[in-house]
Amino acid sequence: MGITGMVTTVTDVLNIWNDIGVFSYVIPFLLIFAVIFAILDKTKILGDNKTIESIVAAAIGLLSLQFDFVSEFFAVIFPRFGIGISIFIVLLIMLGFFYGDGELKKGKVAWIGWTVGIGVVLWSLSAWDQWSGNSGFGGFFVENIWSIIVLAVLVTIIIVTAKSGKKSGSLGPVK
Repeated sequence: MGITGMVTTVTDVLNIWNDIGVFSYVIPFLLIFAVIFAILDKTKILGDNKTIESIVAAAIGLLSLQFDFVSEFFAVIFPRFGIGISIFIVLLIMLGFFYGDGELKKGKVAWIGWTVGIGVVLWSLSAWDQWSGNSGFGGFFVENIWSIIVLAVLVTIIIVTAKSGKKSGSLGPVK
């Protein structure tokens, strides 16, 4: 806050919101409530009673915030998600330099989104304090990261090679 105690910047507002728990409790609750309510409403598992759906969604939302696991995980994953989106956008812009109009199709670059998305999830899980340490998820990835990368590259090469080898004249299963 400024010298006079008044809020003067967006940073001040965000810091105040952080201090009163908006990012740790209010926003995670709203996100969980909305997703649970949408799932219950779409599946009609509880019938058409929106009051019951609201109560169940609110209960699950509040219970999920009880021990700070969700708040801590959201504090880990969403900043990394923002970085992942930034990387994805930069990669698409870079590809745009090399491909002309119409050459860059969604299906041909979807692998970039999947790679960035999986990377963000693994990065978040390995950085989350609840799973870190030598015996947890994070410790496993720290110790084995190069083996995992080599394995992923080999699996990718095998999949790409197998897909490119399928031609109309190739040998297939005997009928």
